[in-house]
Amino acid sequence: MSITPDVKAQLIKDYGLKEGDTGSSEVQIAILTSRISTLTEHFKTHKKDNHSRRGLLKMVALRRKLLDYVRKGDEAKYQDLIKRLGIRR
Repeated sequence: MSITPDVKAQLIKDYGLKEGDTGSSEVQIAILTSRISTLTEHFKTHKKDNHSRRGLLKMVALRRKLLDYVRKGDEAKYQDLIKRLGIRR
């Protein structure tokens, strides 16, 4: 249910603002999006896994907060980010 270190490193490289940038909002949102999509696939086969569903809801809420933060700072960066990640809003 978690993402591999290779996938995480690729996300950091793609969305990081500089080399080794792991804490910026864009990187955090990209990693959360990857984890959310992985869990969504998990729920297609494990419909009664309510413990993991709670974690999914917490991740979605955290991603929403981070997206609101980015939007408040720079609307163009926000629009670009949701387009690159394929998030609908």
